[in-house]
Amino acid sequence: MSRRTSRPRGPAAPRITPASPCPCGLPAAYGECCGRFHSGSAAAPTCEALMRSRYAAFVARDAAYLLRTWHPETRPPGVDFDPAMSWVRLEILDTTDGSAFHSTGTVTFRAHYTDDGRPDSLHEKSRFVRHEGAWVYTTAVFVD
Repeated sequence: MSRRTSRPRGPAAPRITPASPCPCGLPAAYGECCGRFHSGSAAAPTCEALMRSRYAAFVARDAAYLLRTWHPETRPPGVDFDPAMSWVRLEILDTTDGSAFHSTGTVTFRAHYTDDGRPDSLHEKSRFVRHEGAWVYTTAVFVD
């Protein structure tokens, strides 16, 4: 996901503990799922796992992780979080390549959110590559 905004920073991110359900939607606790990627104790093994962990980083407002997993050629100088936006749910719609046997991959997804209480969604096809052995986000095409 590449959504950025220049609005001022708002309230703190929702409290997510290792025992919380993972925001990415998989049936695992955050600490066993995306939390281990965010902490740096493991690397996402597929581009879908990276996509899910990046979504969870948007939920947790973990700018450091988002920047760390963004390709250096397309990485912005920073990530600002919109205080009026609350991420609600992630739907993975399609994946192409992106396994341990690939060097590139795509993930098409719909990320549901509310903006000032109004429901909306972001439909995107994200591109990923391996950089220095790890999956990183490069670019996206907005589907709608």
